[in-house]
Formats: sequence, C-alpha cells, structure tokens
Amino acid sequence: MKKPISYQQSLLKSLFLTCGLGILGVASAAPTVSRLTPPSELFSTGQSAPIVARFLPDQRFDLQATIRPDDAAQSITQASFYVNGIRIEHTVALKSCQTGCTALTPKNASIATIRSFSMSRAGVHTFEVRAQQTDGQQVTAKGQFEVVVLHAGGQKVKNIIIMLGDGMGAAQRTAARIVSGGYAQGHAIKPLAMDQFPISGQVKTSSLNSLITDSAPGMAAYVSGNKGNNNEEGVFPDDTTNAFDNPRIEYLSEYLHRTQGKALGLVTTSDVFDATPAANAIHTSNRGAGTGIVDQFFDDRKLTGLSVLMGGGRKWFLPASTPGSARSDSNDYAFSDSELHTSEIVKKWGASAGKLDKERDLIGDFQASGFKYVSDKTSLDAIDISKTNQLLGLFSYSNMNVALDKIDGRRNIAKGIKGRVVDDFGFPDQPMLDEMTQKALAVLEKNKKGFVLMVEGASIDKQAHNMDTERWILDTIEFDRAIAVVQEFAKKNGETLVIVTADHECSGVALIGASTVSDAKLQDLIKAGGVSNVRDQVVGVYEKAGFPKYKIGADGYPQSTDIDYRLLVGYGGNSDRTEDWRTNPLPLQDSQQPLIKSQPLSAYPVDPMARDAQGGFTVTGQVPGNSGVHTASDIPLSAMGPGAWAFTGVQDNTDIFFAIGQAVIKGVLPPKTFSKNK
Repeated sequence: MKKPISYQQSLLKSLFLTCGLGILGVASAAPTVSRLTPPSELFSTGQSAPIVARFLPDQRFDLQATIRPDDAAQSITQASFYVNGIRIEHTVALKSCQTGCTALTPKNASIATIRSFSMSRAGVHTFEVRAQQTDGQQVTAKGQFEVVVLHAGGQKVKNIIIMLGDGMGAAQRTAARIVSGGYAQGHAIKPLAMDQFPISGQVKTSSLNSLITDSAPGMAAYVSGNKGNNNEEGVFPDDTTNAFDNPRIEYLSEYLHRTQGKALGLVTTSDVFDATPAANAIHTSNRGAGTGIVDQFFDDRKLTGLSVLMGGGRKWFLPASTPGSARSDSNDYAFSDSELHTSEIVKKWGASAGKLDKERDLIGDFQASGFKYVSDKTSLDAIDISKTNQLLGLFSYSNMNVALDKIDGRRNIAKGIKGRVVDDFGFPDQPMLDEMTQKALAVLEKNKKGFVLMVEGASIDKQAHNMDTERWILDTIEFDRAIAVVQEFAKKNGETLVIVTADHECSGVALIGASTVSDAKLQDLIKAGGVSNVRDQVVGVYEKAGFPKYKIGADGYPQSTDIDYRLLVGYGGNSDRTEDWRTNPLPLQDSQQPLIKSQPLSAYPVDPMARDAQGGFTVTGQVPGNSGVHTASDIPLSAMGPGAWAFTGVQDNTDIFFAIGQAVIKGVLPPKTFSKNK
C-alpha cells in the first residue's frame, strides 16, 4: 500500500500535471514498504489484533523491512528503526537488491535490517521503519510485537524434555494403544506410557502462511514462540535468495544456554538435518539445505549448547569425495565480511561465518572438539558415560530404518537369517529410540545447570505419508517406549518438565474398524481380488470390528502384525493407493537415501500404487501426487512434571513456548494466577 506524500509534494505533482514536463520535470512518487518484520497485523491489515509476534523478555530477534522506490530511477539511501517512538541505535544493514533478492523484488529495492534486537519490558510495543530515497522522499511503516509478561513463581524447572511424535494425531496414538496393549470389553488393557501423563490438552498447529503446517515451523513454534513460513525454521520470511540470512528468532536452546548455561540434546530416528531436529537450533529458510544445516549444528554449538546429537544423516558429515556423501557447496552457507547484511549475523548474534567446504570431515571436527562418536548400537552400548560429556551418533546414511524393520532385523539376525530390510540398507545394528534416549539422558544430566532435550519419533509421519499402516503404528510404539524412559527419569528427578505432542497430524488417519476374516482367509480373498472380495468381505465396522488381539513379544513389539481379525486403518488426506490390508514386506523407496538407485534398494516399491496390487483394490485419493498429506487437525498434548498443569485446554503451538518459559525462568505458578498470553 502506498504511503501518503506531503502536501508540498502533492502540490508539485499537481503543478506538473497542469503545466507539463517542460516547466517542472518529472516528480517521483514516495517509496513503499512491502514487508515489515516481525510480522504484524498492524502492518498487514491496519488492525491492532491479534498480536502475531511474541517474545520472552530479552529474547533476541531481528528487525527488517523491504523498501521499494516507486520510481525506477530512485534508490533507498537510508533507513532507521524505532520502538515506541525511540530510535534504535544499532547498526542498520541496508542491502541493495541489485543482486541476491527474489525475482518479484525490484532491483532498486533495499532491505534494511537490525540484527539481534531484544526488549526486556513486557507489553505490546509499536515498532516502525523510516526510510528515504534518493530524491529525499520518505516513508514510514508501523508494526507491533509483544514481550510476554512472566510472573514470579515457585519451583523453577531445571530440565525440559519435548517428546515430538512427528505427524502423531489422536488416531495414531489410539492405534498404538490397540496394538501394543489391547482392549477387553471396551477397556484398554495396558495403556501407553503417554496415556499415563496426568495433564492433557489440544494444540492448534497452523503455520505463518498456511492452515497446513509442515514440520519446520511446526516444531519451531514450540521452541521460538513464533509462527514461521512452511519450509523455514528459526527465521521470519524475507525477500532474499540466501537461505541462511533471514531475520532470526532466538530458540529456547539458545536463550537458555545464554542465560542459564543449559545444554541441548537432539535425538531422532530421521536424518539429523531433517526439519524437526533442525528446528531446535538452525536458522534457515530452506529446510532442505543439508550441508549448511549440519555445519551450523557444529559451528554454532556454543550458541545452542549442543551436547547430544543422534539419529541418521551420516551422508552430510562425510567429505564429498567419500562414497555415500551428499555434501555440496550449493546447500552450504558462508557469510561475507564485505556484506553488512550477513556480517552483522556474525557480529551481533555471535554466529559462525561458515564456509563452502564440501570436503569437510564433519565427524572429525565433532571428535576433535570433544564429542564421542558412535555409529551403531554396539558402539553406543559401549560408551563410558563417566568419560562422555558430548555425544554424536549417526546410525545410517539418511533416515534410520523404522521400528518394524529394525525389530524384524534383530529377530532374524538372532536366528542367523540375513537379507532383511536393515541388511539391504547396510545398517543391521541400529539402536531403537528408547536406547538412544537412555544414553542421551545419561550424558545430559551431567550438566549441573540443566538441559533441553528434544526426542523425535520421526517416521510416524514418514510412514503415514506412505500410508504404510503397520510401519507407522510400530514407530508410534517405539516412540512410546522412549516416552517411558523419559517418564521414569522425570519421576526420579523431580525437576523435569516433560511434554509429549506432535508438530501436526499426517494423512488424516482414521481407525475404521477391523478385519472380519482370518489372515489365511484374507490371503485367499486377495488372490481372488477386487473390491467385492478385498473390501466388502473384509472390512468390519461398528460391532463387526470387535477387539483385535495382537500378541506382544519379549522385545515389546507385536510378534506379528498379520493377525486374524486385524485392525484396519483408512486415510482422509490420501493420494491414490492400492490396499490389501496385510503388512508390506518392504517399505517404499526413500528418496533421501544416497544409494536408492542401486540394488537392492532400487527394487523397492516406488509409491503406494506399486505395492499390494495383487488384491485389485484401489483406493482413490483426495489429493494429487503419490503421498498422504498433513492435515490442519488439532493434535493432543500430554505433560508431566512441575508446571505441567499449564498445558491444559486448547492452546496455540506458540503458547507452549511461553508456558515453558514461565516455568524455567520465573518458576511454576499456581493455576489461579497463570495467564495464557494468547
């Protein structure tokens, strides 16, 4: 929206229109501000509510504005920022868009930025940018942000553990309970560990730019207090093409390491560069920029307090010339000393300048800095905790194998049988999530100042995308076993707040009923094929569903998922798929695996239409493509430990951050005095 120009400028324009070019010459228009950061309804719509951007007292964030001259002959010469009418005496970096800006941003536009600003005084604050172009014409644009009120409380929480079941909605939790514990006459026989948390609530999950979030802003909201655009983590959106120069928001890990000296632990079953782990420590607008993301884990560890990093993703840590490596200068980061726009990130945030170094031996760098490195379960089991203060575990090239395939591998390796999925991937000795979590806690609790730990059950989401029912169910069970480890730790510790939740729901999972036939009969019906056999004679709804009975092995997982009268699952956010209800012997191809085009992985089914075809039952999807999608459904949250009651009711994902902040900074409040800052 164009800003009004002065009366004198209006008069000159009128004279020009009246008298013509020969008398007065061309008068340019005033510049405009097309983007103002932090995001604000005051700037976007002129409304003062709702407040979009909220921060803890002294939490750091960047201020930024994109300013566009309305005349191609003009350029922006200066800009300044004000908060509550007072000029901020910080360096303003003025970046020209002659290079490095998006295609929709004019070449003569400029981006003005102040790095690492913070405000201690609670309340709603007005901020503005004032800019001037070559001919002296000026523009002003205003926005708002809030510094949330924290109250003096009681016990301060020492440790924060966030258990993040990626894509885990209510149906995923229910399915895991049915399979792992069973039901008798309508009652759950054995509840999940997460069912036993005393406090529960619901969480709204939308991102800054969509009802449907992806994992990057979905996770970042919990640990930054702010919405982000899809595919972006730890930043606000901007108009540059550099994936690592966006306006930053200080993470919970950074804030608490800076102010209290707490350590950070990240444990996942995904590739460690993936959105959820990265959205606890990495600042980028491109969740796929793997080389720069893992480099930033190491380079900025003194900002985040990173002490434990475990999961898959070895391909990003190996020099580019090493087989299996995925390192590339094209998705790395390097901030230039000659460009104030990025050099201020280094100066004001204390961040590393980075380097385009695809041949970097990142594992070696971690080891040289004091991290113990482990590559499989055997070496993880063997570490001497008394001598381990920092731990790096990389158990596969990319995403780790899922629980169903890891358990299948363990059971068959014990019998001397090879050729299972884990052997095909080349990593037969991967730890389970609960085993990783146990070691992470043992390392982190050595930090006397406390820690922040995020543990992710990553493939609940990935296998729900694939609509591979048994694989996501077992990954939910694996995740719950890790929750049991944390639950026991928190009970003994007494100073630990544990939150179990998800970043979003995936694929619109629905528990539609159960099979009405034995597994042997189901196989016969599959051979006969067609809807009349595989659907109409199999799917039992309402009372025909009964109570499926799975037998659990000594390892805590079903002895078989191909049981008689099995649980049946449908999907509301599904692409086309073929379905025969039985467990798929092979997972779908994982495009992130570096050796996916080589045998035996290249022979795996490529999409949900390439498996279960024998049954001749095609389920028509509601979305295009070959993958299930995230949904906007609220997701459940469970909490235990001091301050857990603050997580009841229906909250926004950003509210969780401020409830954590209250408990860890000022102390736990009694319920009567607690106020959600919505």
